[in-house]
Amino acid sequence: MKRAIVTGGAGLIGTGLCATLRKAGFEVASFDLEQGPEGTRQIHCDVGDETSVAGAFEELGWDSLDLLVNNSGISGPGNGPISDLSLEDWRKVIDSHLTGAFLMTRSAVPLMGEGASIVNMASTRAFMSEPQTEAYAASKGGLVALTHALAVSLGPKIRVNAIAPGWISDDDELRPVDHEQHPAGRVGRPQDVADAVLYLASAGFMTGQVLVLDGGMTRKMIYAE
Repeated sequence: MKRAIVTGGAGLIGTGLCATLRKAGFEVASFDLEQGPEGTRQIHCDVGDETSVAGAFEELGWDSLDLLVNNSGISGPGNGPISDLSLEDWRKVIDSHLTGAFLMTRSAVPLMGEGASIVNMASTRAFMSEPQTEAYAASKGGLVALTHALAVSLGPKIRVNAIAPGWISDDDELRPVDHEQHPAGRVGRPQDVADAVLYLASAGFMTGQVLVLDGGMTRKMIYAE
């Protein structure tokens, strides 16, 4: 049985990832501060804290790892005006996404053998922005750069890719316009991300890449009428 770690396994995307990976035959561990989905091994971990990550891997006790999905991070992108953004709040966001991916990867790599894979969860916000989202955008942009740097450093033994989701939701009460504005005709679902992770985990000739998963929104020109 293959083994996978999913950080942020208790969240919307993480829950779907854990379930899909289990169905695909993986033994899955969720590294999160919150309780993850049933059937997934729970490892309490603050991925942005060096001591917490080290303790989590010690608790896990695995001697091998096939897939690491760096999915954790503070989900709300808004940080208010840059002039009011404290260094502490900036670091909380950066640590939850970017520093966490670094710490998790550093601990995971010694367990990973030939053909193992790392998938970093970036965002389309690495390439475009709404106002007052600097910390979130910077953390996701950093993940994109970390992805190609790791791919070059760890290849060919370990492949490293990223996914940049757009709007992902499980809300059944979204407005028709929410779906219709997407060239694909709908808002994304957690299963879309999980399917992309499975693809990247097995795509042996793909590394250092960012798979944009946004229903076509970043290819659509949007101007005020």
